[in-house]
Amino acid sequence: MLFDLRVMQDDSSCGKSAGGNCQGGCACGSATAVDKAGIDSVSAITSRRGFLRQAGTITFGAMTLTLLTGLKPEDDDPNAAGATAAENDAIADDASSTTLDSQPLFGFLVDTSRCIGSGKCLTACRTENDVPEGYSRTWVERFIHFKDGTVQVDRVPETGYVASDQAAIDEDNIERAYFVPKLCNHCVDAPCNQVCPVHAAFKSPEGVELVDADRCIGCAYCVQACPYGARFINPDTGVADKCTWCYHRIMHEELPACVEACPVNARIFGRLDDPDSEISKRIASIPTSVLKPHLGTHPTLRYIGNSQEVI
Repeated sequence: MLFDLRVMQDDSSCGKSAGGNCQGGCACGSATAVDKAGIDSVSAITSRRGFLRQAGTITFGAMTLTLLTGLKPEDDDPNAAGATAAENDAIADDASSTTLDSQPLFGFLVDTSRCIGSGKCLTACRTENDVPEGYSRTWVERFIHFKDGTVQVDRVPETGYVASDQAAIDEDNIERAYFVPKLCNHCVDAPCNQVCPVHAAFKSPEGVELVDADRCIGCAYCVQACPYGARFINPDTGVADKCTWCYHRIMHEELPACVEACPVNARIFGRLDDPDSEISKRIASIPTSVLKPHLGTHPTLRYIGNSQEVI
């Protein structure tokens, strides 16, 4: 008998932001001891002291310029939209006493036991966010564990397996199989933010990782720093691109496009600071996990039912 994961799917139709070089210079002054008649020892001492003060000022200025290049957006721009890891931890720890009138804190939960690999979420994301062909803000991986101990991982096509031309797999050789949706992990301690030389990668007050397209220079440092492979340089815009949880939608109290399109409610989005939200209730009642916890990035994307083979 042939084991075909395509039969697991729903076949209904789906709708649908530098540390640049310091351009300024510092005037380098010098002091020369000139012996002139009439200058007494007190004046000479005063002149030497002035030289030391000037040299000290120049040295301090150079050190300051060096340190400034390492500042985070919230350090050098008091108006920058962002939250530090400590602030996010404080919000999360105090979630039970936070009122819903305060700044929301969002989270995302994926239930791998429900996902059927329909591909509807992928199409919805591409349509909603105008994602170029060949690139993805979110994707779904299929894990197949064979009885001989090998594991095969492939990506689900947007059409799902029902409409794809991929060959069916012999059921007799399979031990188990499942689907794992992936997207930006929106980490509390995001390495992509730390490497951006122009502070184009930043965290919104709601805990969402964003890109300032007007600042981004397309250097791809953040793409390389992301341990989850969630970023890419958009060929149409020339700037870094990624999942934003459909920020333009959630700020108007709408669900991300992928969540809305999922036919089996495998993607759950909501407010972590609201104990009565679906995501808060499920996290409180069901064991969850994050990808690559050893990295210490503290993702706000969590999973239910993830296998240890999933990285």
